[in-house]
Amino acid sequence: MPIYPLLRPLLFTLDAERAHGLSIAAVKRLPLGGPGQADPRLAIRVAGLEFPNPVGLAPGYDKNAEVPDAMLALGFGFVEAGTITPRPQAGNPRPRLFRLAEDRAVINRMGFNNEGLATALQRLRARRGRPGIVGVNIGANKDSPDRIADYVTGTEAVAPLADYITVNISSPNTPGLRALQDKSALDELLAAVMAARGAGGPPVFLKVAPDLEPADIDDIAAVAIARGLDALIVANTTITRPPLKSSLRDEGGGLSGEPLRAMALARLRSFRAATGGAVPLIGVGGIASAQDAYARIRAGASLVQLYSALVYEGPWLARRIARGLGELLVRDGFARLEDAVGTE
Repeated sequence: MPIYPLLRPLLFTLDAERAHGLSIAAVKRLPLGGPGQADPRLAIRVAGLEFPNPVGLAPGYDKNAEVPDAMLALGFGFVEAGTITPRPQAGNPRPRLFRLAEDRAVINRMGFNNEGLATALQRLRARRGRPGIVGVNIGANKDSPDRIADYVTGTEAVAPLADYITVNISSPNTPGLRALQDKSALDELLAAVMAARGAGGPPVFLKVAPDLEPADIDDIAAVAIARGLDALIVANTTITRPPLKSSLRDEGGGLSGEPLRAMALARLRSFRAATGGAVPLIGVGGIASAQDAYARIRAGASLVQLYSALVYEGPWLARRIARGLGELLVRDGFARLEDAVGTE
């Protein structure tokens, strides 16, 4: 019998942020074995990287690059650490992380709390040479006078150590950050980041918000193509509030989990149409099963990411989703995952 359903009621008696800290401590104690026998049908090449399976850990769980190898061992095809800012940052006042159990959702207003670049770099250097794809999600300090300069600093610092870099301008919890999604600001930002990456540097991904108008999507797609972006991650948490059951529904911050699923899938479809398949897409938001992941893949995502679902489904979710994806490919007659991308 799976152990997590037995542990979950006990964990849910704890403050959500404290429970998260305990989970990191527990994962650190896991033996660093391999992820097990990979299903060759699930392997896919994106942005020049060979992913053993398409199920990734979204940023927010391993903010400080403490446990990427342990999460890979749990079956994730790749792990994204962060969000990491140049200087350490305490984030917003507590409480700032809330479980909406009735809705299988999470609201967070963490505010890029992290230990800063120097600490993350030390950990990333220590794992150099180990197998597995580990990306780094970078952000700007809340009080920075020049946020583009922060992204340049982050890019230059992590480029020698990250398998890919994600530029996060879509968090709703840093005031004004989403303004960098505007066309002219985004073009200036990506030009600076691409230059900072340098020739031969790792791929650069961009994470966007789900709260976008059609014109915004067209503008972002145009800039992404023009600047040679390696992938778009669709999408971050939402500041909107669909009908929710939980009494915590009016807490401020970004909503993730099951209520985000339909919106995130719709945005993915929009970006697929806007880019015409010219930029690889990574689907995230409300993914909790193989069926959810498969829907994103059929809609145009080459990879998927999850985090909130771990709160409700437990740490072995990635392995279950990967196994289920293999079964769905067989059911629908696809020899490889890449054959299913965009076939909706």
